[in-house]
Formats: sequence, structure tokens, C-alpha cells
Amino acid sequence: MQLAGHPVADDVSAGSWIAEATAGATPGATPGAMASSGPPTVASLLPPVFAAYARLLHPAVRYEDDDDVEVPWSAVAAWNDRTAHRLMQWPSITGSWDYVAEFDQPGVWNDSPAEGHLPVPVAERLAAVLARHTTTPDDCWFGVWTDAPPDEGTLQVGGRAHRLVRGPIALATANFAPEPAEQGPNLWFPADRSWCVVTDIDLMSTYVGGSAGLVRALLSGEGLEVHPASPDDLVTPGSDPVNPPPD
Repeated sequence: MQLAGHPVADDVSAGSWIAEATAGATPGATPGAMASSGPPTVASLLPPVFAAYARLLHPAVRYEDDDDVEVPWSAVAAWNDRTAHRLMQWPSITGSWDYVAEFDQPGVWNDSPAEGHLPVPVAERLAAVLARHTTTPDDCWFGVWTDAPPDEGTLQVGGRAHRLVRGPIALATANFAPEPAEQGPNLWFPADRSWCVVTDIDLMSTYVGGSAGLVRALLSGEGLEVHPASPDDLVTPGSDPVNPPPD
């Protein structure tokens, strides 16, 4: 079996440190299962072992002639008279659950942020920063979510089963789904474990754990809408603590 042109790993032990750390981050959780005692947090997705964390927001898209223009969440929040902040959630800054993969706000955005998939242009920019913060950019691991029953060939992270492949950091922009579907990796990390990236299949944000220097670089990275994150941050779409709840 192959994904993105690379053989799927039979041995997923290279990611066991992630499975073990995230399972222990929430009371009651075990490897391969997320605790049911509350909403998931960043620590249930990323190992709570890094010096710093970041949240990368997937952009919305506006159609302009033949071009797709990226629209930051901050612009959408401003247009809807909502507050942009590091814990904002898409339903709350738009004002309705109907704006999640259904209706749009013409003139502002036409496609809502991708769920569970980091758009390729954004993945390219993220990978360019991450490549400078690892000693093994040519030796990385990439996981893609599978709805197959968990087995010895899958890595369990955040209650999700992942198939793993190994390759250079450029694989972060590859398509792991059969055409014409698009699916980037849901999990990636270098062999030296200097950082870890998770794009949960149900979320519109990508979370990164790494060094303080890496997070500073991401916060100042061009073309990236990034906010600082913390292991105990809630990540669910209804967890915005500032803006009014969506209709």
C-alpha cells in the first residue's frame, strides 16, 4: 500500500512518543482513545512536551475572477463586528453554524476554511519555516487519518488512527487522497522530534509544537495567520470564550 507515492509503514513505533504523550494529557485517556470527560485540548492532539505552541488558522477563500484569494479570519471577524483573538472559532466570528462548509458571505469570502486539510500554499509556507528548525528535514514522518479499524499498522493520536509514511519535508504538500479529493497529512514530525504538526480531521486550524524560536518564526511568518497556543487551550468549534455563541 502507498500514500502520496510512498510505502505505508508497517512499523509505526517512530510515533509512539506522540501517542503516549497525548493519551496521558487528558484524565481517563489511554493510547488510541480520547477521554470523554470534556472537550479536547491542544494537549490531546500534540505532546505537551514542547517549549511553545502555535495555532495556524486555515484561510477562507474569496473568488476574484479566476483567482482564489486567501481571506484571514481577522478580516472576517472585523466584517462581522466580532473580536479577533487567539481562541476565536469560525462559527462565532461569522455568527452562525450555517457558515461552516455551507453558506458564504459574498464580497468577503466564498469558501469557508478547509476542515482537516491544510491548503497546499499554506503548507508550503509552513514547511519552509519548519525546515529551518530541524536537523532532519529530509527524514520526516507523515500520518493521514484513516477510518479503518485501529490495528498494529496505525498510530493512535487524539482518538484517531493514522497510517504513516516516511519522506522529506516537501511531502507536507503532497496529496494523500485519491484524485480528485485533496487531503494533506494530518500529522507530521521530523525524525529528530524537534517539532510536531497536527491538522485534526474535524478542525479548521493546524497546531504546531516546537521550540520558542520556531513559534516566534511562525508568528512573524509571511502569509501565515498564526496565534500563540497553550496545551490546555480548547480546540472545539464551539469553544470561543469571547465572541457570542453562533446561531
